Amino acid sequence: MVYDGQCPFCANYVRLVRLQGTIGRLQLVDAREKPSAVNEAILDEIRRAGLDIDQGMVLKLDGQLYHGDEAMHRVALLSSRSGIFNRLNYWVFRSPRRARLLYPPLRSIRNIVIKGLGREPIDNLGRDSDASS
Repeated sequence: MVYDGQCPFCANYVRLVRLQGTIGRLQLVDAREKPSAVNEAILDEIRRAGLDIDQGMVLKLDGQLYHGDEAMHRVALLSSRSGIFNRLNYWVFRSPRRARLLYPPLRSIRNIVIKGLGREPIDNLGRDSDASS
């Protein structure tokens, strides 16, 4: 799972969601950290797929990339139901329709908070650097 480690919502989400017992070992990749060779490969794959990490976390599962609301939906289906957070996450995001409806406002709040904290976008697709040249 690739996420924004400087986003308080994203960092807490990956800390709280319990997938370990349901799918085995989950590799977490903070898109802002200096990547290892393995992490660089997944970040390159995400770039080639045109997925903007600033617009949603990415889950790679069985060779398939899921972005934003689709990633949240898949995580909800795969997570355990132990704990209040995981039960709530399952209830909210188990429906693809509900995930599509709720994800955009949640992403907007995330982007406002990131900007309010003075953090730069991840810009994994190089759009900001293209605009400034």
